[in-house]
Amino acid sequence: MTWTEKGLKELYAWPVEEEMIPFYFCTDDLTGIESMDQCRHTLEQHNWNIEAAVQDRLNEQEGVPSVFNPPPSRPLQVNTADHRIYSYVVSRPQPRALNDAKRELRFLLVYLHGDDHQDSDEFCRNTLCAPEVISLINTRMLFWACSTNKPEGYRVSQALRENTYPFLAMIMLKDRRMTVVGRLEGLIQPDDLINQLTFIMDANQTYLVSERLEREERNQTQVLRQQQDEAYLASLRADQEKERKKREERERKRRKEEEVQQQKLAEERRRRNLQEEKERKLECLPPEPSPDDPESVKIIFKLPNDSRVERRFHFSQSLTVIHDFLFSLKESPEKFQIEANFPRRVLPCIPSEEWPNPPTLQEAGLSHTEVLFVQDLTDE
Repeated sequence: MTWTEKGLKELYAWPVEEEMIPFYFCTDDLTGIESMDQCRHTLEQHNWNIEAAVQDRLNEQEGVPSVFNPPPSRPLQVNTADHRIYSYVVSRPQPRALNDAKRELRFLLVYLHGDDHQDSDEFCRNTLCAPEVISLINTRMLFWACSTNKPEGYRVSQALRENTYPFLAMIMLKDRRMTVVGRLEGLIQPDDLINQLTFIMDANQTYLVSERLEREERNQTQVLRQQQDEAYLASLRADQEKERKKREERERKRRKEEEVQQQKLAEERRRRNLQEEKERKLECLPPEPSPDDPESVKIIFKLPNDSRVERRFHFSQSLTVIHDFLFSLKESPEKFQIEANFPRRVLPCIPSEEWPNPPTLQEAGLSHTEVLFVQDLTDE
């Protein structure tokens, strides 16, 4: 918000929107403009500064060249008596010069040149161009100069309100705002100018030193806060990484425990199914023949754990009966094969491609008394 908008709000005691400013400008009896579009255009040309727009309008009515539409600009030139030309070119806009002085904490010397004033030529030729003055300006301050006939110089003139020329103003950052701390008006000799500028700077140097110390303290505080923030973020990232690893470790352990539990349950189911299968085989076994049955066969089984089991079978029974009997025993392995010793051979006790229907004990060539060996195949 510009100071002009603020003034309007205080004057009318109610909020002023941007689109209403042209209305106040047009209704001002001083402007004499009735077109709202022309009012808006004029205000836009002056960056919505009502005071500057009104002043420019008054200048036009009085025949003074417009500040916004001045004659084509050219470098400021001072014609001396010996026909030499000194050119003072504005190197940067005045607002930028103020910003540079504020940022760099330096004095800003502003020179407003009155083209038509009788002392301007002598001041530029003898005072401003004196080597000792140039040396002082180049080493201790920023310098900004402009003719009051130029729009930039005219705006600065309206702000500084000089009484005569040559005019110099010393500006610096004081109490956190750019302030005019010294004004020099009228013709002045080089030595006097140097003395007065030096006096102004020495008298106000403490403000720059104080501001510089405050800036350094603020910068140090900002750096410290930034370092603390970076340390906090680094610590936070480290804690987050630790927490992530802990979560991953907990998840890994959980999956491992779940896997072990699943394996345990699967093993329990397998053992239970195996036991049920043993019981079923045992129930399905035919009765054991009596010792005096001439068709019976006495078989002694040697188990892998070196234990012995004895039972009688009938010659007409299939070798599958022998396998089922051994399978039903608690001491027997889950997978096994039965071997005869004389001659050494593996008995086909379960169906296979070679023996779809296993032979009977008699067809297998077993005698009335046999010793058979049980070979463990569980791990194969």
